[in-house]
Amino acid sequence: MSATVTAPRRRPRPPRGATGSPLLLGHGRTPRVLAGTALAVLAAIWLLPFVWAVATSLQSDQDVATPGLSPLKGALTLGSYEQILERGNVALWAFNSFLVAGLVTLLTVVVSTLAAYGFARGTFRGRRVLLAVTVAAIMVPPQLLVVPLFKQMLLFDLVDTYAAVILPQVVAPMMVFILKRFFESIPRELEDAARIDGASELRVFTSIVLPLSRPIVAAVAIFVFIGAWNNFVWPFIVTNDPSLMTLPVGLATVKDAYGIQYAQSMASALLAALPLIVVFLLFQRRIVNSVATTGLGGA
Repeated sequence: MSATVTAPRRRPRPPRGATGSPLLLGHGRTPRVLAGTALAVLAAIWLLPFVWAVATSLQSDQDVATPGLSPLKGALTLGSYEQILERGNVALWAFNSFLVAGLVTLLTVVVSTLAAYGFARGTFRGRRVLLAVTVAAIMVPPQLLVVPLFKQMLLFDLVDTYAAVILPQVVAPMMVFILKRFFESIPRELEDAARIDGASELRVFTSIVLPLSRPIVAAVAIFVFIGAWNNFVWPFIVTNDPSLMTLPVGLATVKDAYGIQYAQSMASALLAALPLIVVFLLFQRRIVNSVATTGLGGA
């Protein structure tokens, strides 16, 4: 008597696009055209304010003040940019912004990563209290700290120095919390294996944890750099010397005495944003990958 062997049934394959692929409207040319058209319309709507700002900055103030909905109401001119470059030291202010934003980013990343690793893996006394204080500091508006920080800078005689502009921006509780959550997701077995081989805590942090955390560290560095570059209130309060002003603060001092000049204001805003646009274009892929891999896009 011979036993019959039946071949196992194959499970039906999931339809393409069900898992591991972006959500699509369907297969075929028509859904792709519709999706592309919708994305193009949304991109045009998003770019409309930027195009309007560029058009306004390239016109005279008399043309800008002319009633009408058209962004171009007269001949194009670079007069607003020439006035700003003549009245202000834009090159020095841009250098100060790069210096301040770069040092703030470097120090913030160093301090935040060390603090986050201590909270994620440390067992020291008072850890819960310090972590609670760090989380509570996220809810404190920065405007409430302006007066205490300024008094502190006066006490240490740091007003009108680079240190006064940089040091208060180094403390970033939100970045500490984000890095802590990421460090907790790293398997402890990797760190334990390094400790068995004789690695110190600092060696474990620099050789194991940081290489695995490059996406989140890059994302944090990007957000900190943008925030430090765009920061206006604190550098405006703590600096009086024009040679120490950052680009947003310096451009704000270049104003005409005859009311609001819209073309000049738009030109100042574009000059302040131009370096960030250039940095984004140069590192676009790295920036998008860092934000996408760490999930900070909706944070």
